[in-house]
Amino acid sequence: MEIESFRALLTDEGQALLTELHDFAPGQELALATRLRRDHPAELVSAALAQARLRQRAAAKFGADAERMYFTPNGVEQATRRSVAEWRAARFAGLGVRRLADLCCGIGGDAIALARAGVSVLAVDRDPLTCEVAVANAAALGLAELVEVRCADVAEIDVTGFDAVFTDPARRTTKGRVFDPEAYSPPLSWAVEAARRTPYGALKVAPGIPHGLVPAGAEAEWVSDHGEVKEAGIWFGTDSPGAYRATLLPGPHTLVGGALPDPPAGPVKRYLYEPDGAAIRARLLPEIAAATGGTLIDPMIAYLTSDRLVPTPFAHAYELTDVLPYNVKKLKALLRERAVGTVVIKKRGIGVTPEDLRRQLKPAGPNTVTVILSRLGNGHLMMLGQPV
Repeated sequence: MEIESFRALLTDEGQALLTELHDFAPGQELALATRLRRDHPAELVSAALAQARLRQRAAAKFGADAERMYFTPNGVEQATRRSVAEWRAARFAGLGVRRLADLCCGIGGDAIALARAGVSVLAVDRDPLTCEVAVANAAALGLAELVEVRCADVAEIDVTGFDAVFTDPARRTTKGRVFDPEAYSPPLSWAVEAARRTPYGALKVAPGIPHGLVPAGAEAEWVSDHGEVKEAGIWFGTDSPGAYRATLLPGPHTLVGGALPDPPAGPVKRYLYEPDGAAIRARLLPEIAAATGGTLIDPMIAYLTSDRLVPTPFAHAYELTDVLPYNVKKLKALLRERAVGTVVIKKRGIGVTPEDLRRQLKPAGPNTVTVILSRLGNGHLMMLGQPV
């Protein structure tokens, strides 16, 4: 998208087109475009249709806000999910942050959440189109007074006088995802230095960041939304320096740990606990084991087991009915005997594709069961049960 095309969307004619395309169905796009081009410039119609498609895609991240916001293709892909941005903004606000520099702001997802939390934001990005989109988004959501957008290289920004810095480095290139944090744009080391220039700081990193790359004295947080790990963040200036944190959304539910020893391994008991991915990445299995009275089923597998049922948001619990060595024929016979037609398959530490196994099992019947496959020592285990 060119800047001129985007600016045309902000005119009265562009706004009227976007309103008309509010609920358009993709299957009707060709006929709709043909009709609209009779009364509007073809380039404007193309830009409006592209924006309408982006808004539909963005609804998964931004909810109802997407209907009023503006996007670029990269912006939809890389912007922070609204729920995650709101959690981070709440943390900043809780620390007393009132003025923040949002470096590499993109289309403004984090800036919007921060402004809604009462934080005054300087949002910086070096791409002119992205900056214009961020300006339009702040205006569309009534937050223009709290969000100043500046088109510049983040390295040129003086953050003196700000309470906090937040940096969201680009982790993609034209070749795909970037896994080396020093290949981020800007590099991880630069973002860490920027975060330390103000009383508080945070930067967004990929969830798979090695623990050894978390700077000394920083808090590392992994965030999941509806059970899916979305991102990791490195925080400076919090009251948990050097700690690991897992936060689950919605909720929020947050758990800080790092002081307990790893739980021992033991036999499989009545209940199996499947920890949330954020808790696993934050190495909080010891805290969950302590809360549930659990042990690991294998030292290298992130499943816990206990004779106690203890509600915790940080793990899904299953009541087990069968614990057997993994055997497809035996499993198929059990399912047939129990008239199981719906099989939920979970696995860790075993090279089985759930879809392929389900085809082999050919389940049929009115009942449902969860089958959990796991490595156990040098062998493999299958556990049958129901979620609690």
